[in-house]
Amino acid sequence: MCMHASPRKHRHWLALYLSVVGLMAGMANAEELVFLTWADYIDPGVVTEFERSFDVKVKYMYFASDDDRDELMSQSAGAGYDVILADGLSTIGYANLGWLAPLPLNAIPNRVHIESKWQDAFPGTRGFGVPYTWGVVGIAYRRDLVSKAPTRWMDLFRPPPESNGKIVMNKHGRGVMGMALKALGYSQNSTDREALNQAQQLLIEQKPFVKAYSYVALGAESGLVTGEVWAAMVFNGDSITLQSLHREIAYVVPVEGSNIGVDFLTIGAASHNRTLAAAFINFVNEPVNAARIARYIHFATPNQAAAAHLPREFFENKVIYPDAATMEHSEF
Repeated sequence: MCMHASPRKHRHWLALYLSVVGLMAGMANAEELVFLTWADYIDPGVVTEFERSFDVKVKYMYFASDDDRDELMSQSAGAGYDVILADGLSTIGYANLGWLAPLPLNAIPNRVHIESKWQDAFPGTRGFGVPYTWGVVGIAYRRDLVSKAPTRWMDLFRPPPESNGKIVMNKHGRGVMGMALKALGYSQNSTDREALNQAQQLLIEQKPFVKAYSYVALGAESGLVTGEVWAAMVFNGDSITLQSLHREIAYVVPVEGSNIGVDFLTIGAASHNRTLAAAFINFVNEPVNAARIARYIHFATPNQAAAAHLPREFFENKVIYPDAATMEHSEF
């Protein structure tokens, strides 16, 4: 995804780290499972239960953007990581490079709960990744600071003069280019040379308004919370976290639609703990666990069986589950 995320997720990273450190003292002889992921992108309680059930300690390795993850993976050809969280295109790319192991499907029976359309969106992921979450990217903004509430992507790419240095854009190059293309009326997947040139020029024109190409923090230190940032590209689930921190933060998916991101859980080809990695993927896809994770991170789950463990208001939240019009204008 996009999605992501945090990074995408920063709310409780310190608590998460301390909990892992604390567990290490009592699990000195336990096996270790290295999980490459966004920060705070899973319910730590679910992970703790997995550790206790399988006598393993989970070591988190974080990346700050999809591009950063690509760099980490390329530095070691994927070695050093057991479970790797990746977006659809990256999952396909890593598999083609031999960095991912084929999934031991018999060891992941809970994959039957995954709605097929999320796997079908990226056919090359089949056999190498299990869909984990999905979401869309939009604009989080301070309604008390902007002169006009954004409704279109162009409101972010050509903001009013007073927004100079007040905007944060994602670090993921493809994601930013994709939304620039949509702002200009093209598909985010366009390969037309003229369309790409126009999107490039739009990004150059926008640059003076950009405070940073990164992902806004999701804690009290976030620029959107302090007011240093007036608007930012943000994934839908993360906007809920931000809104809980400041009442003037609002969120919108522009009328042109968005990018639909799907994140996958994969197993590293160089992993020495493939059996445990498969057990981890299966564990988080226990319907009750998938539901707990969805509620914790505020992202939609592709796990259909999790629905029985989620409240009605979760599905009625149009930030988490965008309406039909938004989805119709959005693209994988």
